[in-house]
Amino acid sequence: MINTLYLPELREMLVEKDQDSLQEFCTALHPARTAEFMEGLTPEEVWAVLQYADLSVRTEIFSFFELPFQVDIIEAHSPAEVAELVADMSADDRVDLLADIEDDFSDQILALLPTEERRDVLRLSEHAEGTAGAIMTTEMARLPEELTVREALDEISRQAEELETIYYLYVVDENDNLHGVVSTRQLITALVKPELRLKDIMETEIIHVSDSDDQEDVLRKMADYDLIAIPVVDEELRLVGIITHDDILDVVVEEAAEDAYRSAAVEPLEETYMQTPLLILSWKRGVWLIVLFLGAIFTAFALKHYDAELDNYKWLVLFIPLVISTGGNTGNQSATLVITALNKEEVSVDQWVHVLQRELVMGLVLGGGLAVLGFLTALFIAPDIISACIIPITILLVVISGTLIGSTLPLIFEKIGLDPALMSNPFVAGIIDFLGIVIYMTVALLLLGKAPVEETSQLLHLPLIQTFSVG
Repeated sequence: MINTLYLPELREMLVEKDQDSLQEFCTALHPARTAEFMEGLTPEEVWAVLQYADLSVRTEIFSFFELPFQVDIIEAHSPAEVAELVADMSADDRVDLLADIEDDFSDQILALLPTEERRDVLRLSEHAEGTAGAIMTTEMARLPEELTVREALDEISRQAEELETIYYLYVVDENDNLHGVVSTRQLITALVKPELRLKDIMETEIIHVSDSDDQEDVLRKMADYDLIAIPVVDEELRLVGIITHDDILDVVVEEAAEDAYRSAAVEPLEETYMQTPLLILSWKRGVWLIVLFLGAIFTAFALKHYDAELDNYKWLVLFIPLVISTGGNTGNQSATLVITALNKEEVSVDQWVHVLQRELVMGLVLGGGLAVLGFLTALFIAPDIISACIIPITILLVVISGTLIGSTLPLIFEKIGLDPALMSNPFVAGIIDFLGIVIYMTVALLLLGKAPVEETSQLLHLPLIQTFSVG
């Protein structure tokens, strides 16, 4: 609301070309707040405001706009106008921006960049999306191991303005092979002996990642060791970049969003929700809805198969929602717990026996408790105690099935190299719905004196299944 109210004043400053006010606007607040106040301006208006800031401030404010809006700003102006700003951006942000701009326009900007920045873009662009190399920056403190403490501080003072972070200083040899790391704190503490060399105070056991490592592995390693930044090396252990905490936070948000989409059976979006065309959004949602719909058809045919029994024992219909929702909810819980444990590396596929044992025990405990509640409820609706026993037995079996299926499917997906999040809650619920009906009616037919084996085997000859078999 605040930034919306401020827009008329900002536009008025632009019309009047009020240089003093616009310069103050660009410098008075944190760059993130300045960018927030400019939300609602057109790309041309934003660019006009940024011209009243020094290049470093302009670049910093620009970095806080969402990537799609950055692209709109850049593409609204000629390559010559924007090349200076693009060159001043951090290496990783510059690569992301140029990757989203139209190829011809991007090539024109690239040609205008200084040679070193241009080489940097081309080098970083070679890395596959989702790898450490794709999210790293090359702007890090790189120092020869023969430097003394005093010389290292002087060198850092000269480099500091161009670096992403100076908390960690990376010690390399003449071939850029990573030999050690020194924190700025260590360096300052060692000033009492300024002639000490970096190789004498550096830590040689370095936590690092390869440029081909998956970004999720980088995230876990940085979290495990509580690092602000982590060095990235190539196959020959040469230092090629670093990944900083702000870059890895972007990965956290990205991975969380991806898992959230998949948990709702939606294909992850490449753009923001508002910028994704309706046709693409419909496809990403619809393709999984069709799969789930087909699964629901099996449940419908299962109910149709037991139509005669449900006509004779109409009270059984009242408990169908209870049975399938209980099984589905239990399966969803198990799937969520196992998927989360796999993502956090708290459990591995090799521990599947222990996982199933735990979930079996949980199924018995949870199923037993819910079965008691189900039995007490059934006493008020079922015609007799024997009939009422159908509900607790079914609930116990369905809950056990839910825990075992919900925990097993993510492990299977992990084993075959697929994302366990693909086995999302709707898929587990759809499987349990069908199985719950079969279990429910089998228990009912057994206790009511029918032939459950024959009935269950006939279920395998449903019209839908026959159609698939013939196909």
